[in-house]
Amino acid sequence: MLSPPPLSYNQTETWREKRSLRKKKKKRKKGKMIMLKFFMQMIPPSITAQQKGVKVIKGKPMFFEKPAVRDARQKLAAHLSKHIPKSPAKGAVRLITKWLIPRTDKHFDGEWKTSRPDIDNLQKLLKDVMTDLSFWKDDSQVASEIAEKFWSDTSGIYIEVHNLPVIGNDTNSQQSASQVP
Repeated sequence: MLSPPPLSYNQTETWREKRSLRKKKKKRKKGKMIMLKFFMQMIPPSITAQQKGVKVIKGKPMFFEKPAVRDARQKLAAHLSKHIPKSPAKGAVRLITKWLIPRTDKHFDGEWKTSRPDIDNLQKLLKDVMTDLSFWKDDSQVASEIAEKFWSDTSGIYIEVHNLPVIGNDTNSQQSASQVP
């Protein structure tokens, strides 16, 4: 049985480089950019998570969810339940949301909606429901967020969820958070 010829210095370096590249590819696969895209055709709820009720019981304020907020939460849950991922996202997540509000006679299709409700309050209720449905473990994982709202002939909510790549302490890594697409 013949043994392979001894490796020269250059061949050893090449072998080490290949092994290093394989390890980097495995790391990239672990933090793979999972993407979820869907459109929920509906009239988006205009009520927000910020609109809570307050009762004073024995001199202490008690906060509760108003029936309108509860209904909006159930409506979102019903539509989102059709798109629940197999497992919750791990690590940092980017959430892209486009709120398509039913157009009125005063506005044209695609015009930015600059009136209430505030988009950050709409997002909070949506993220709370997505957390409850295990799109991710905690909404604090949403490290990047792009949200838009505009008037539209077709109403609904367009959602994209991306896992963001892990930015490591590797000295060879030149990628920073500001370079992530």
